[in-house]
Formats: sequence, structure tokens, C-alpha cells
Amino acid sequence: MSNIVYINGVYANMHDAKINIEDRGLQFADSIYEVIGVNNGKLLDWDLHYRRLERSLSEIQMFFTHTFSSLSILLEELVRKNRISSGKIYIQVTRGTARREHEFPSLTDPSLIITATQFDWPDPLTAKQDLASVVLLPDERWKRCDIKSTSLLANILAKQRAVEAMASEAWLYDSNNFITEGTASNAWIVDSNNALITRELGKDILAGVTRDVVINLAKSLKVKVLEKKFSRNDIMVAKEAFFTSSTALIRPVGIVDGIKIGNGTIGKVTSRLLDQYLNYLNNN
Repeated sequence: MSNIVYINGVYANMHDAKINIEDRGLQFADSIYEVIGVNNGKLLDWDLHYRRLERSLSEIQMFFTHTFSSLSILLEELVRKNRISSGKIYIQVTRGTARREHEFPSLTDPSLIITATQFDWPDPLTAKQDLASVVLLPDERWKRCDIKSTSLLANILAKQRAVEAMASEAWLYDSNNFITEGTASNAWIVDSNNALITRELGKDILAGVTRDVVINLAKSLKVKVLEKKFSRNDIMVAKEAFFTSSTALIRPVGIVDGIKIGNGTIGKVTSRLLDQYLNYLNNN
């Protein structure tokens, strides 16, 4: 059972781990996080996650001393201590502990929290048969969704509405009825010409690591990729749909807002991408 965590220089049992009550991550969500998959005991796409972590920290003007190499050592040691073969690592960097004032504190060291969780990745057959249902909801999040902040209340509320509707995920739409992304995933459709469509990068979506990998895999399969906005109406006439994240991988979608996508089973493009991604997963 995974129960060893890392907090500010110390490996400890999760039940004994402590964080200061005035930590700004706790009081303000003044913090950044990353979730990294682990397969065969190895970190998946860790270089891409670290690059995004660095960018998010820079965007909120948070000073962080750990390099790629030093943080890699901590993550790999936590994987070893918890005997994680398949699972995920969670990293959170906060602005540290200080008296509760809105402005940045001076002379405060960031807090670093790392946890590890064991779980099994899906086998190819299960992954292809386990189609998700999605509901569409207005995007009520803040205007810097490109920053991987722990301030996720709007995401949580939307996810809860999806759960109450017996759906796996909520895709969010902007004021012009264009899809931004899911509560914890990037959204994709396949159009009538078998082109793969996902929203272009900007401040309204997160630059998903799995999104980046899937785009490269699609190009290797000679699948046309269009990074552009798509609407609620575009979804209803799409041949296929799926969403991606570091833990969902590529999750085919069979129903959106009660409407069947295609014939309600995984489509050919999604199936090829999933095969290619699982092969990528097992070789990295």
C-alpha cells in the first residue's frame, strides 16, 4: 500500500505528515501541481511535466530551487519507497508559510509536497470497451487555465454535476459555445473527414502533456490534426470523440449530452491512436 510521502525535505508516513496551517497553498490555493504517470516503475513524460511545472511557477512568480535532476531523484526515491510499479505521482509546490496576507510574503521558502499512488493501467480490450459519457456545461473557471493551479473549485463543481448526471466527465464551453476542455482533461473530436480536432493552446486551456503526445502520435499515423475551436454543434455531428489526460490516457466517448457519438462504440481513428499510445506507454 502506498503510504510514504515527501514534505519539505522529509520522507514520512502519510498519517504522520504535517503541513503548517498557514501554508499559502492551504489558505489561498497559492500553489502549482503536476500529476505524472508511472509505468513499470518509470516516470512517464517527466521531462514534459517538469517543463510545464517550471512555466506555471514562472507565471505566478514563484521561486523554486529544484532542478530537473534534483526533483527527479526525489520522485524516483518515492516510487522506490512505495514500490510503485504502475500508478501516479502528485507534486504540489506552494508559496510557503507566512502570515495570512494577500500580497506575496518576503523571505519565504516554497513548500514541496509529493505523494505516490498505486493503480493499474487499463488493458487494450478494456480501454476500447470502456466508453465514457460526457455532459456539456458552461465554463465558469478563471481566465488563466494555462496555469496548472490547485485552485480547482469551478472544476470540482462541474465534475460533481457530471457525476450527478451519471457521466464520466464534463466538457466546458465558452460564451460563444465553443468547447474549451474537460474538468480534468483535453477534449477531442474526429470530423467527417477523419481529421482530429482539439482546441488550440491559449490562456483558456491547459497544455496537456498527453495532448502533446497524442498530437505527435497522430502525425506519425498520418492522421490530420487541426488545433482549432469546435462547437457544441460540431460534437453532435462528429464521427468520434475522446478525452485525454495523464491518468485517463485516451478515453473514448460514446455519448455527449445524451446524444450517441457515431455508432456509440470506439471509432477507427481513436482505436488506432489508443493502440499507438499503449505501445508508447509500454516502451517509455
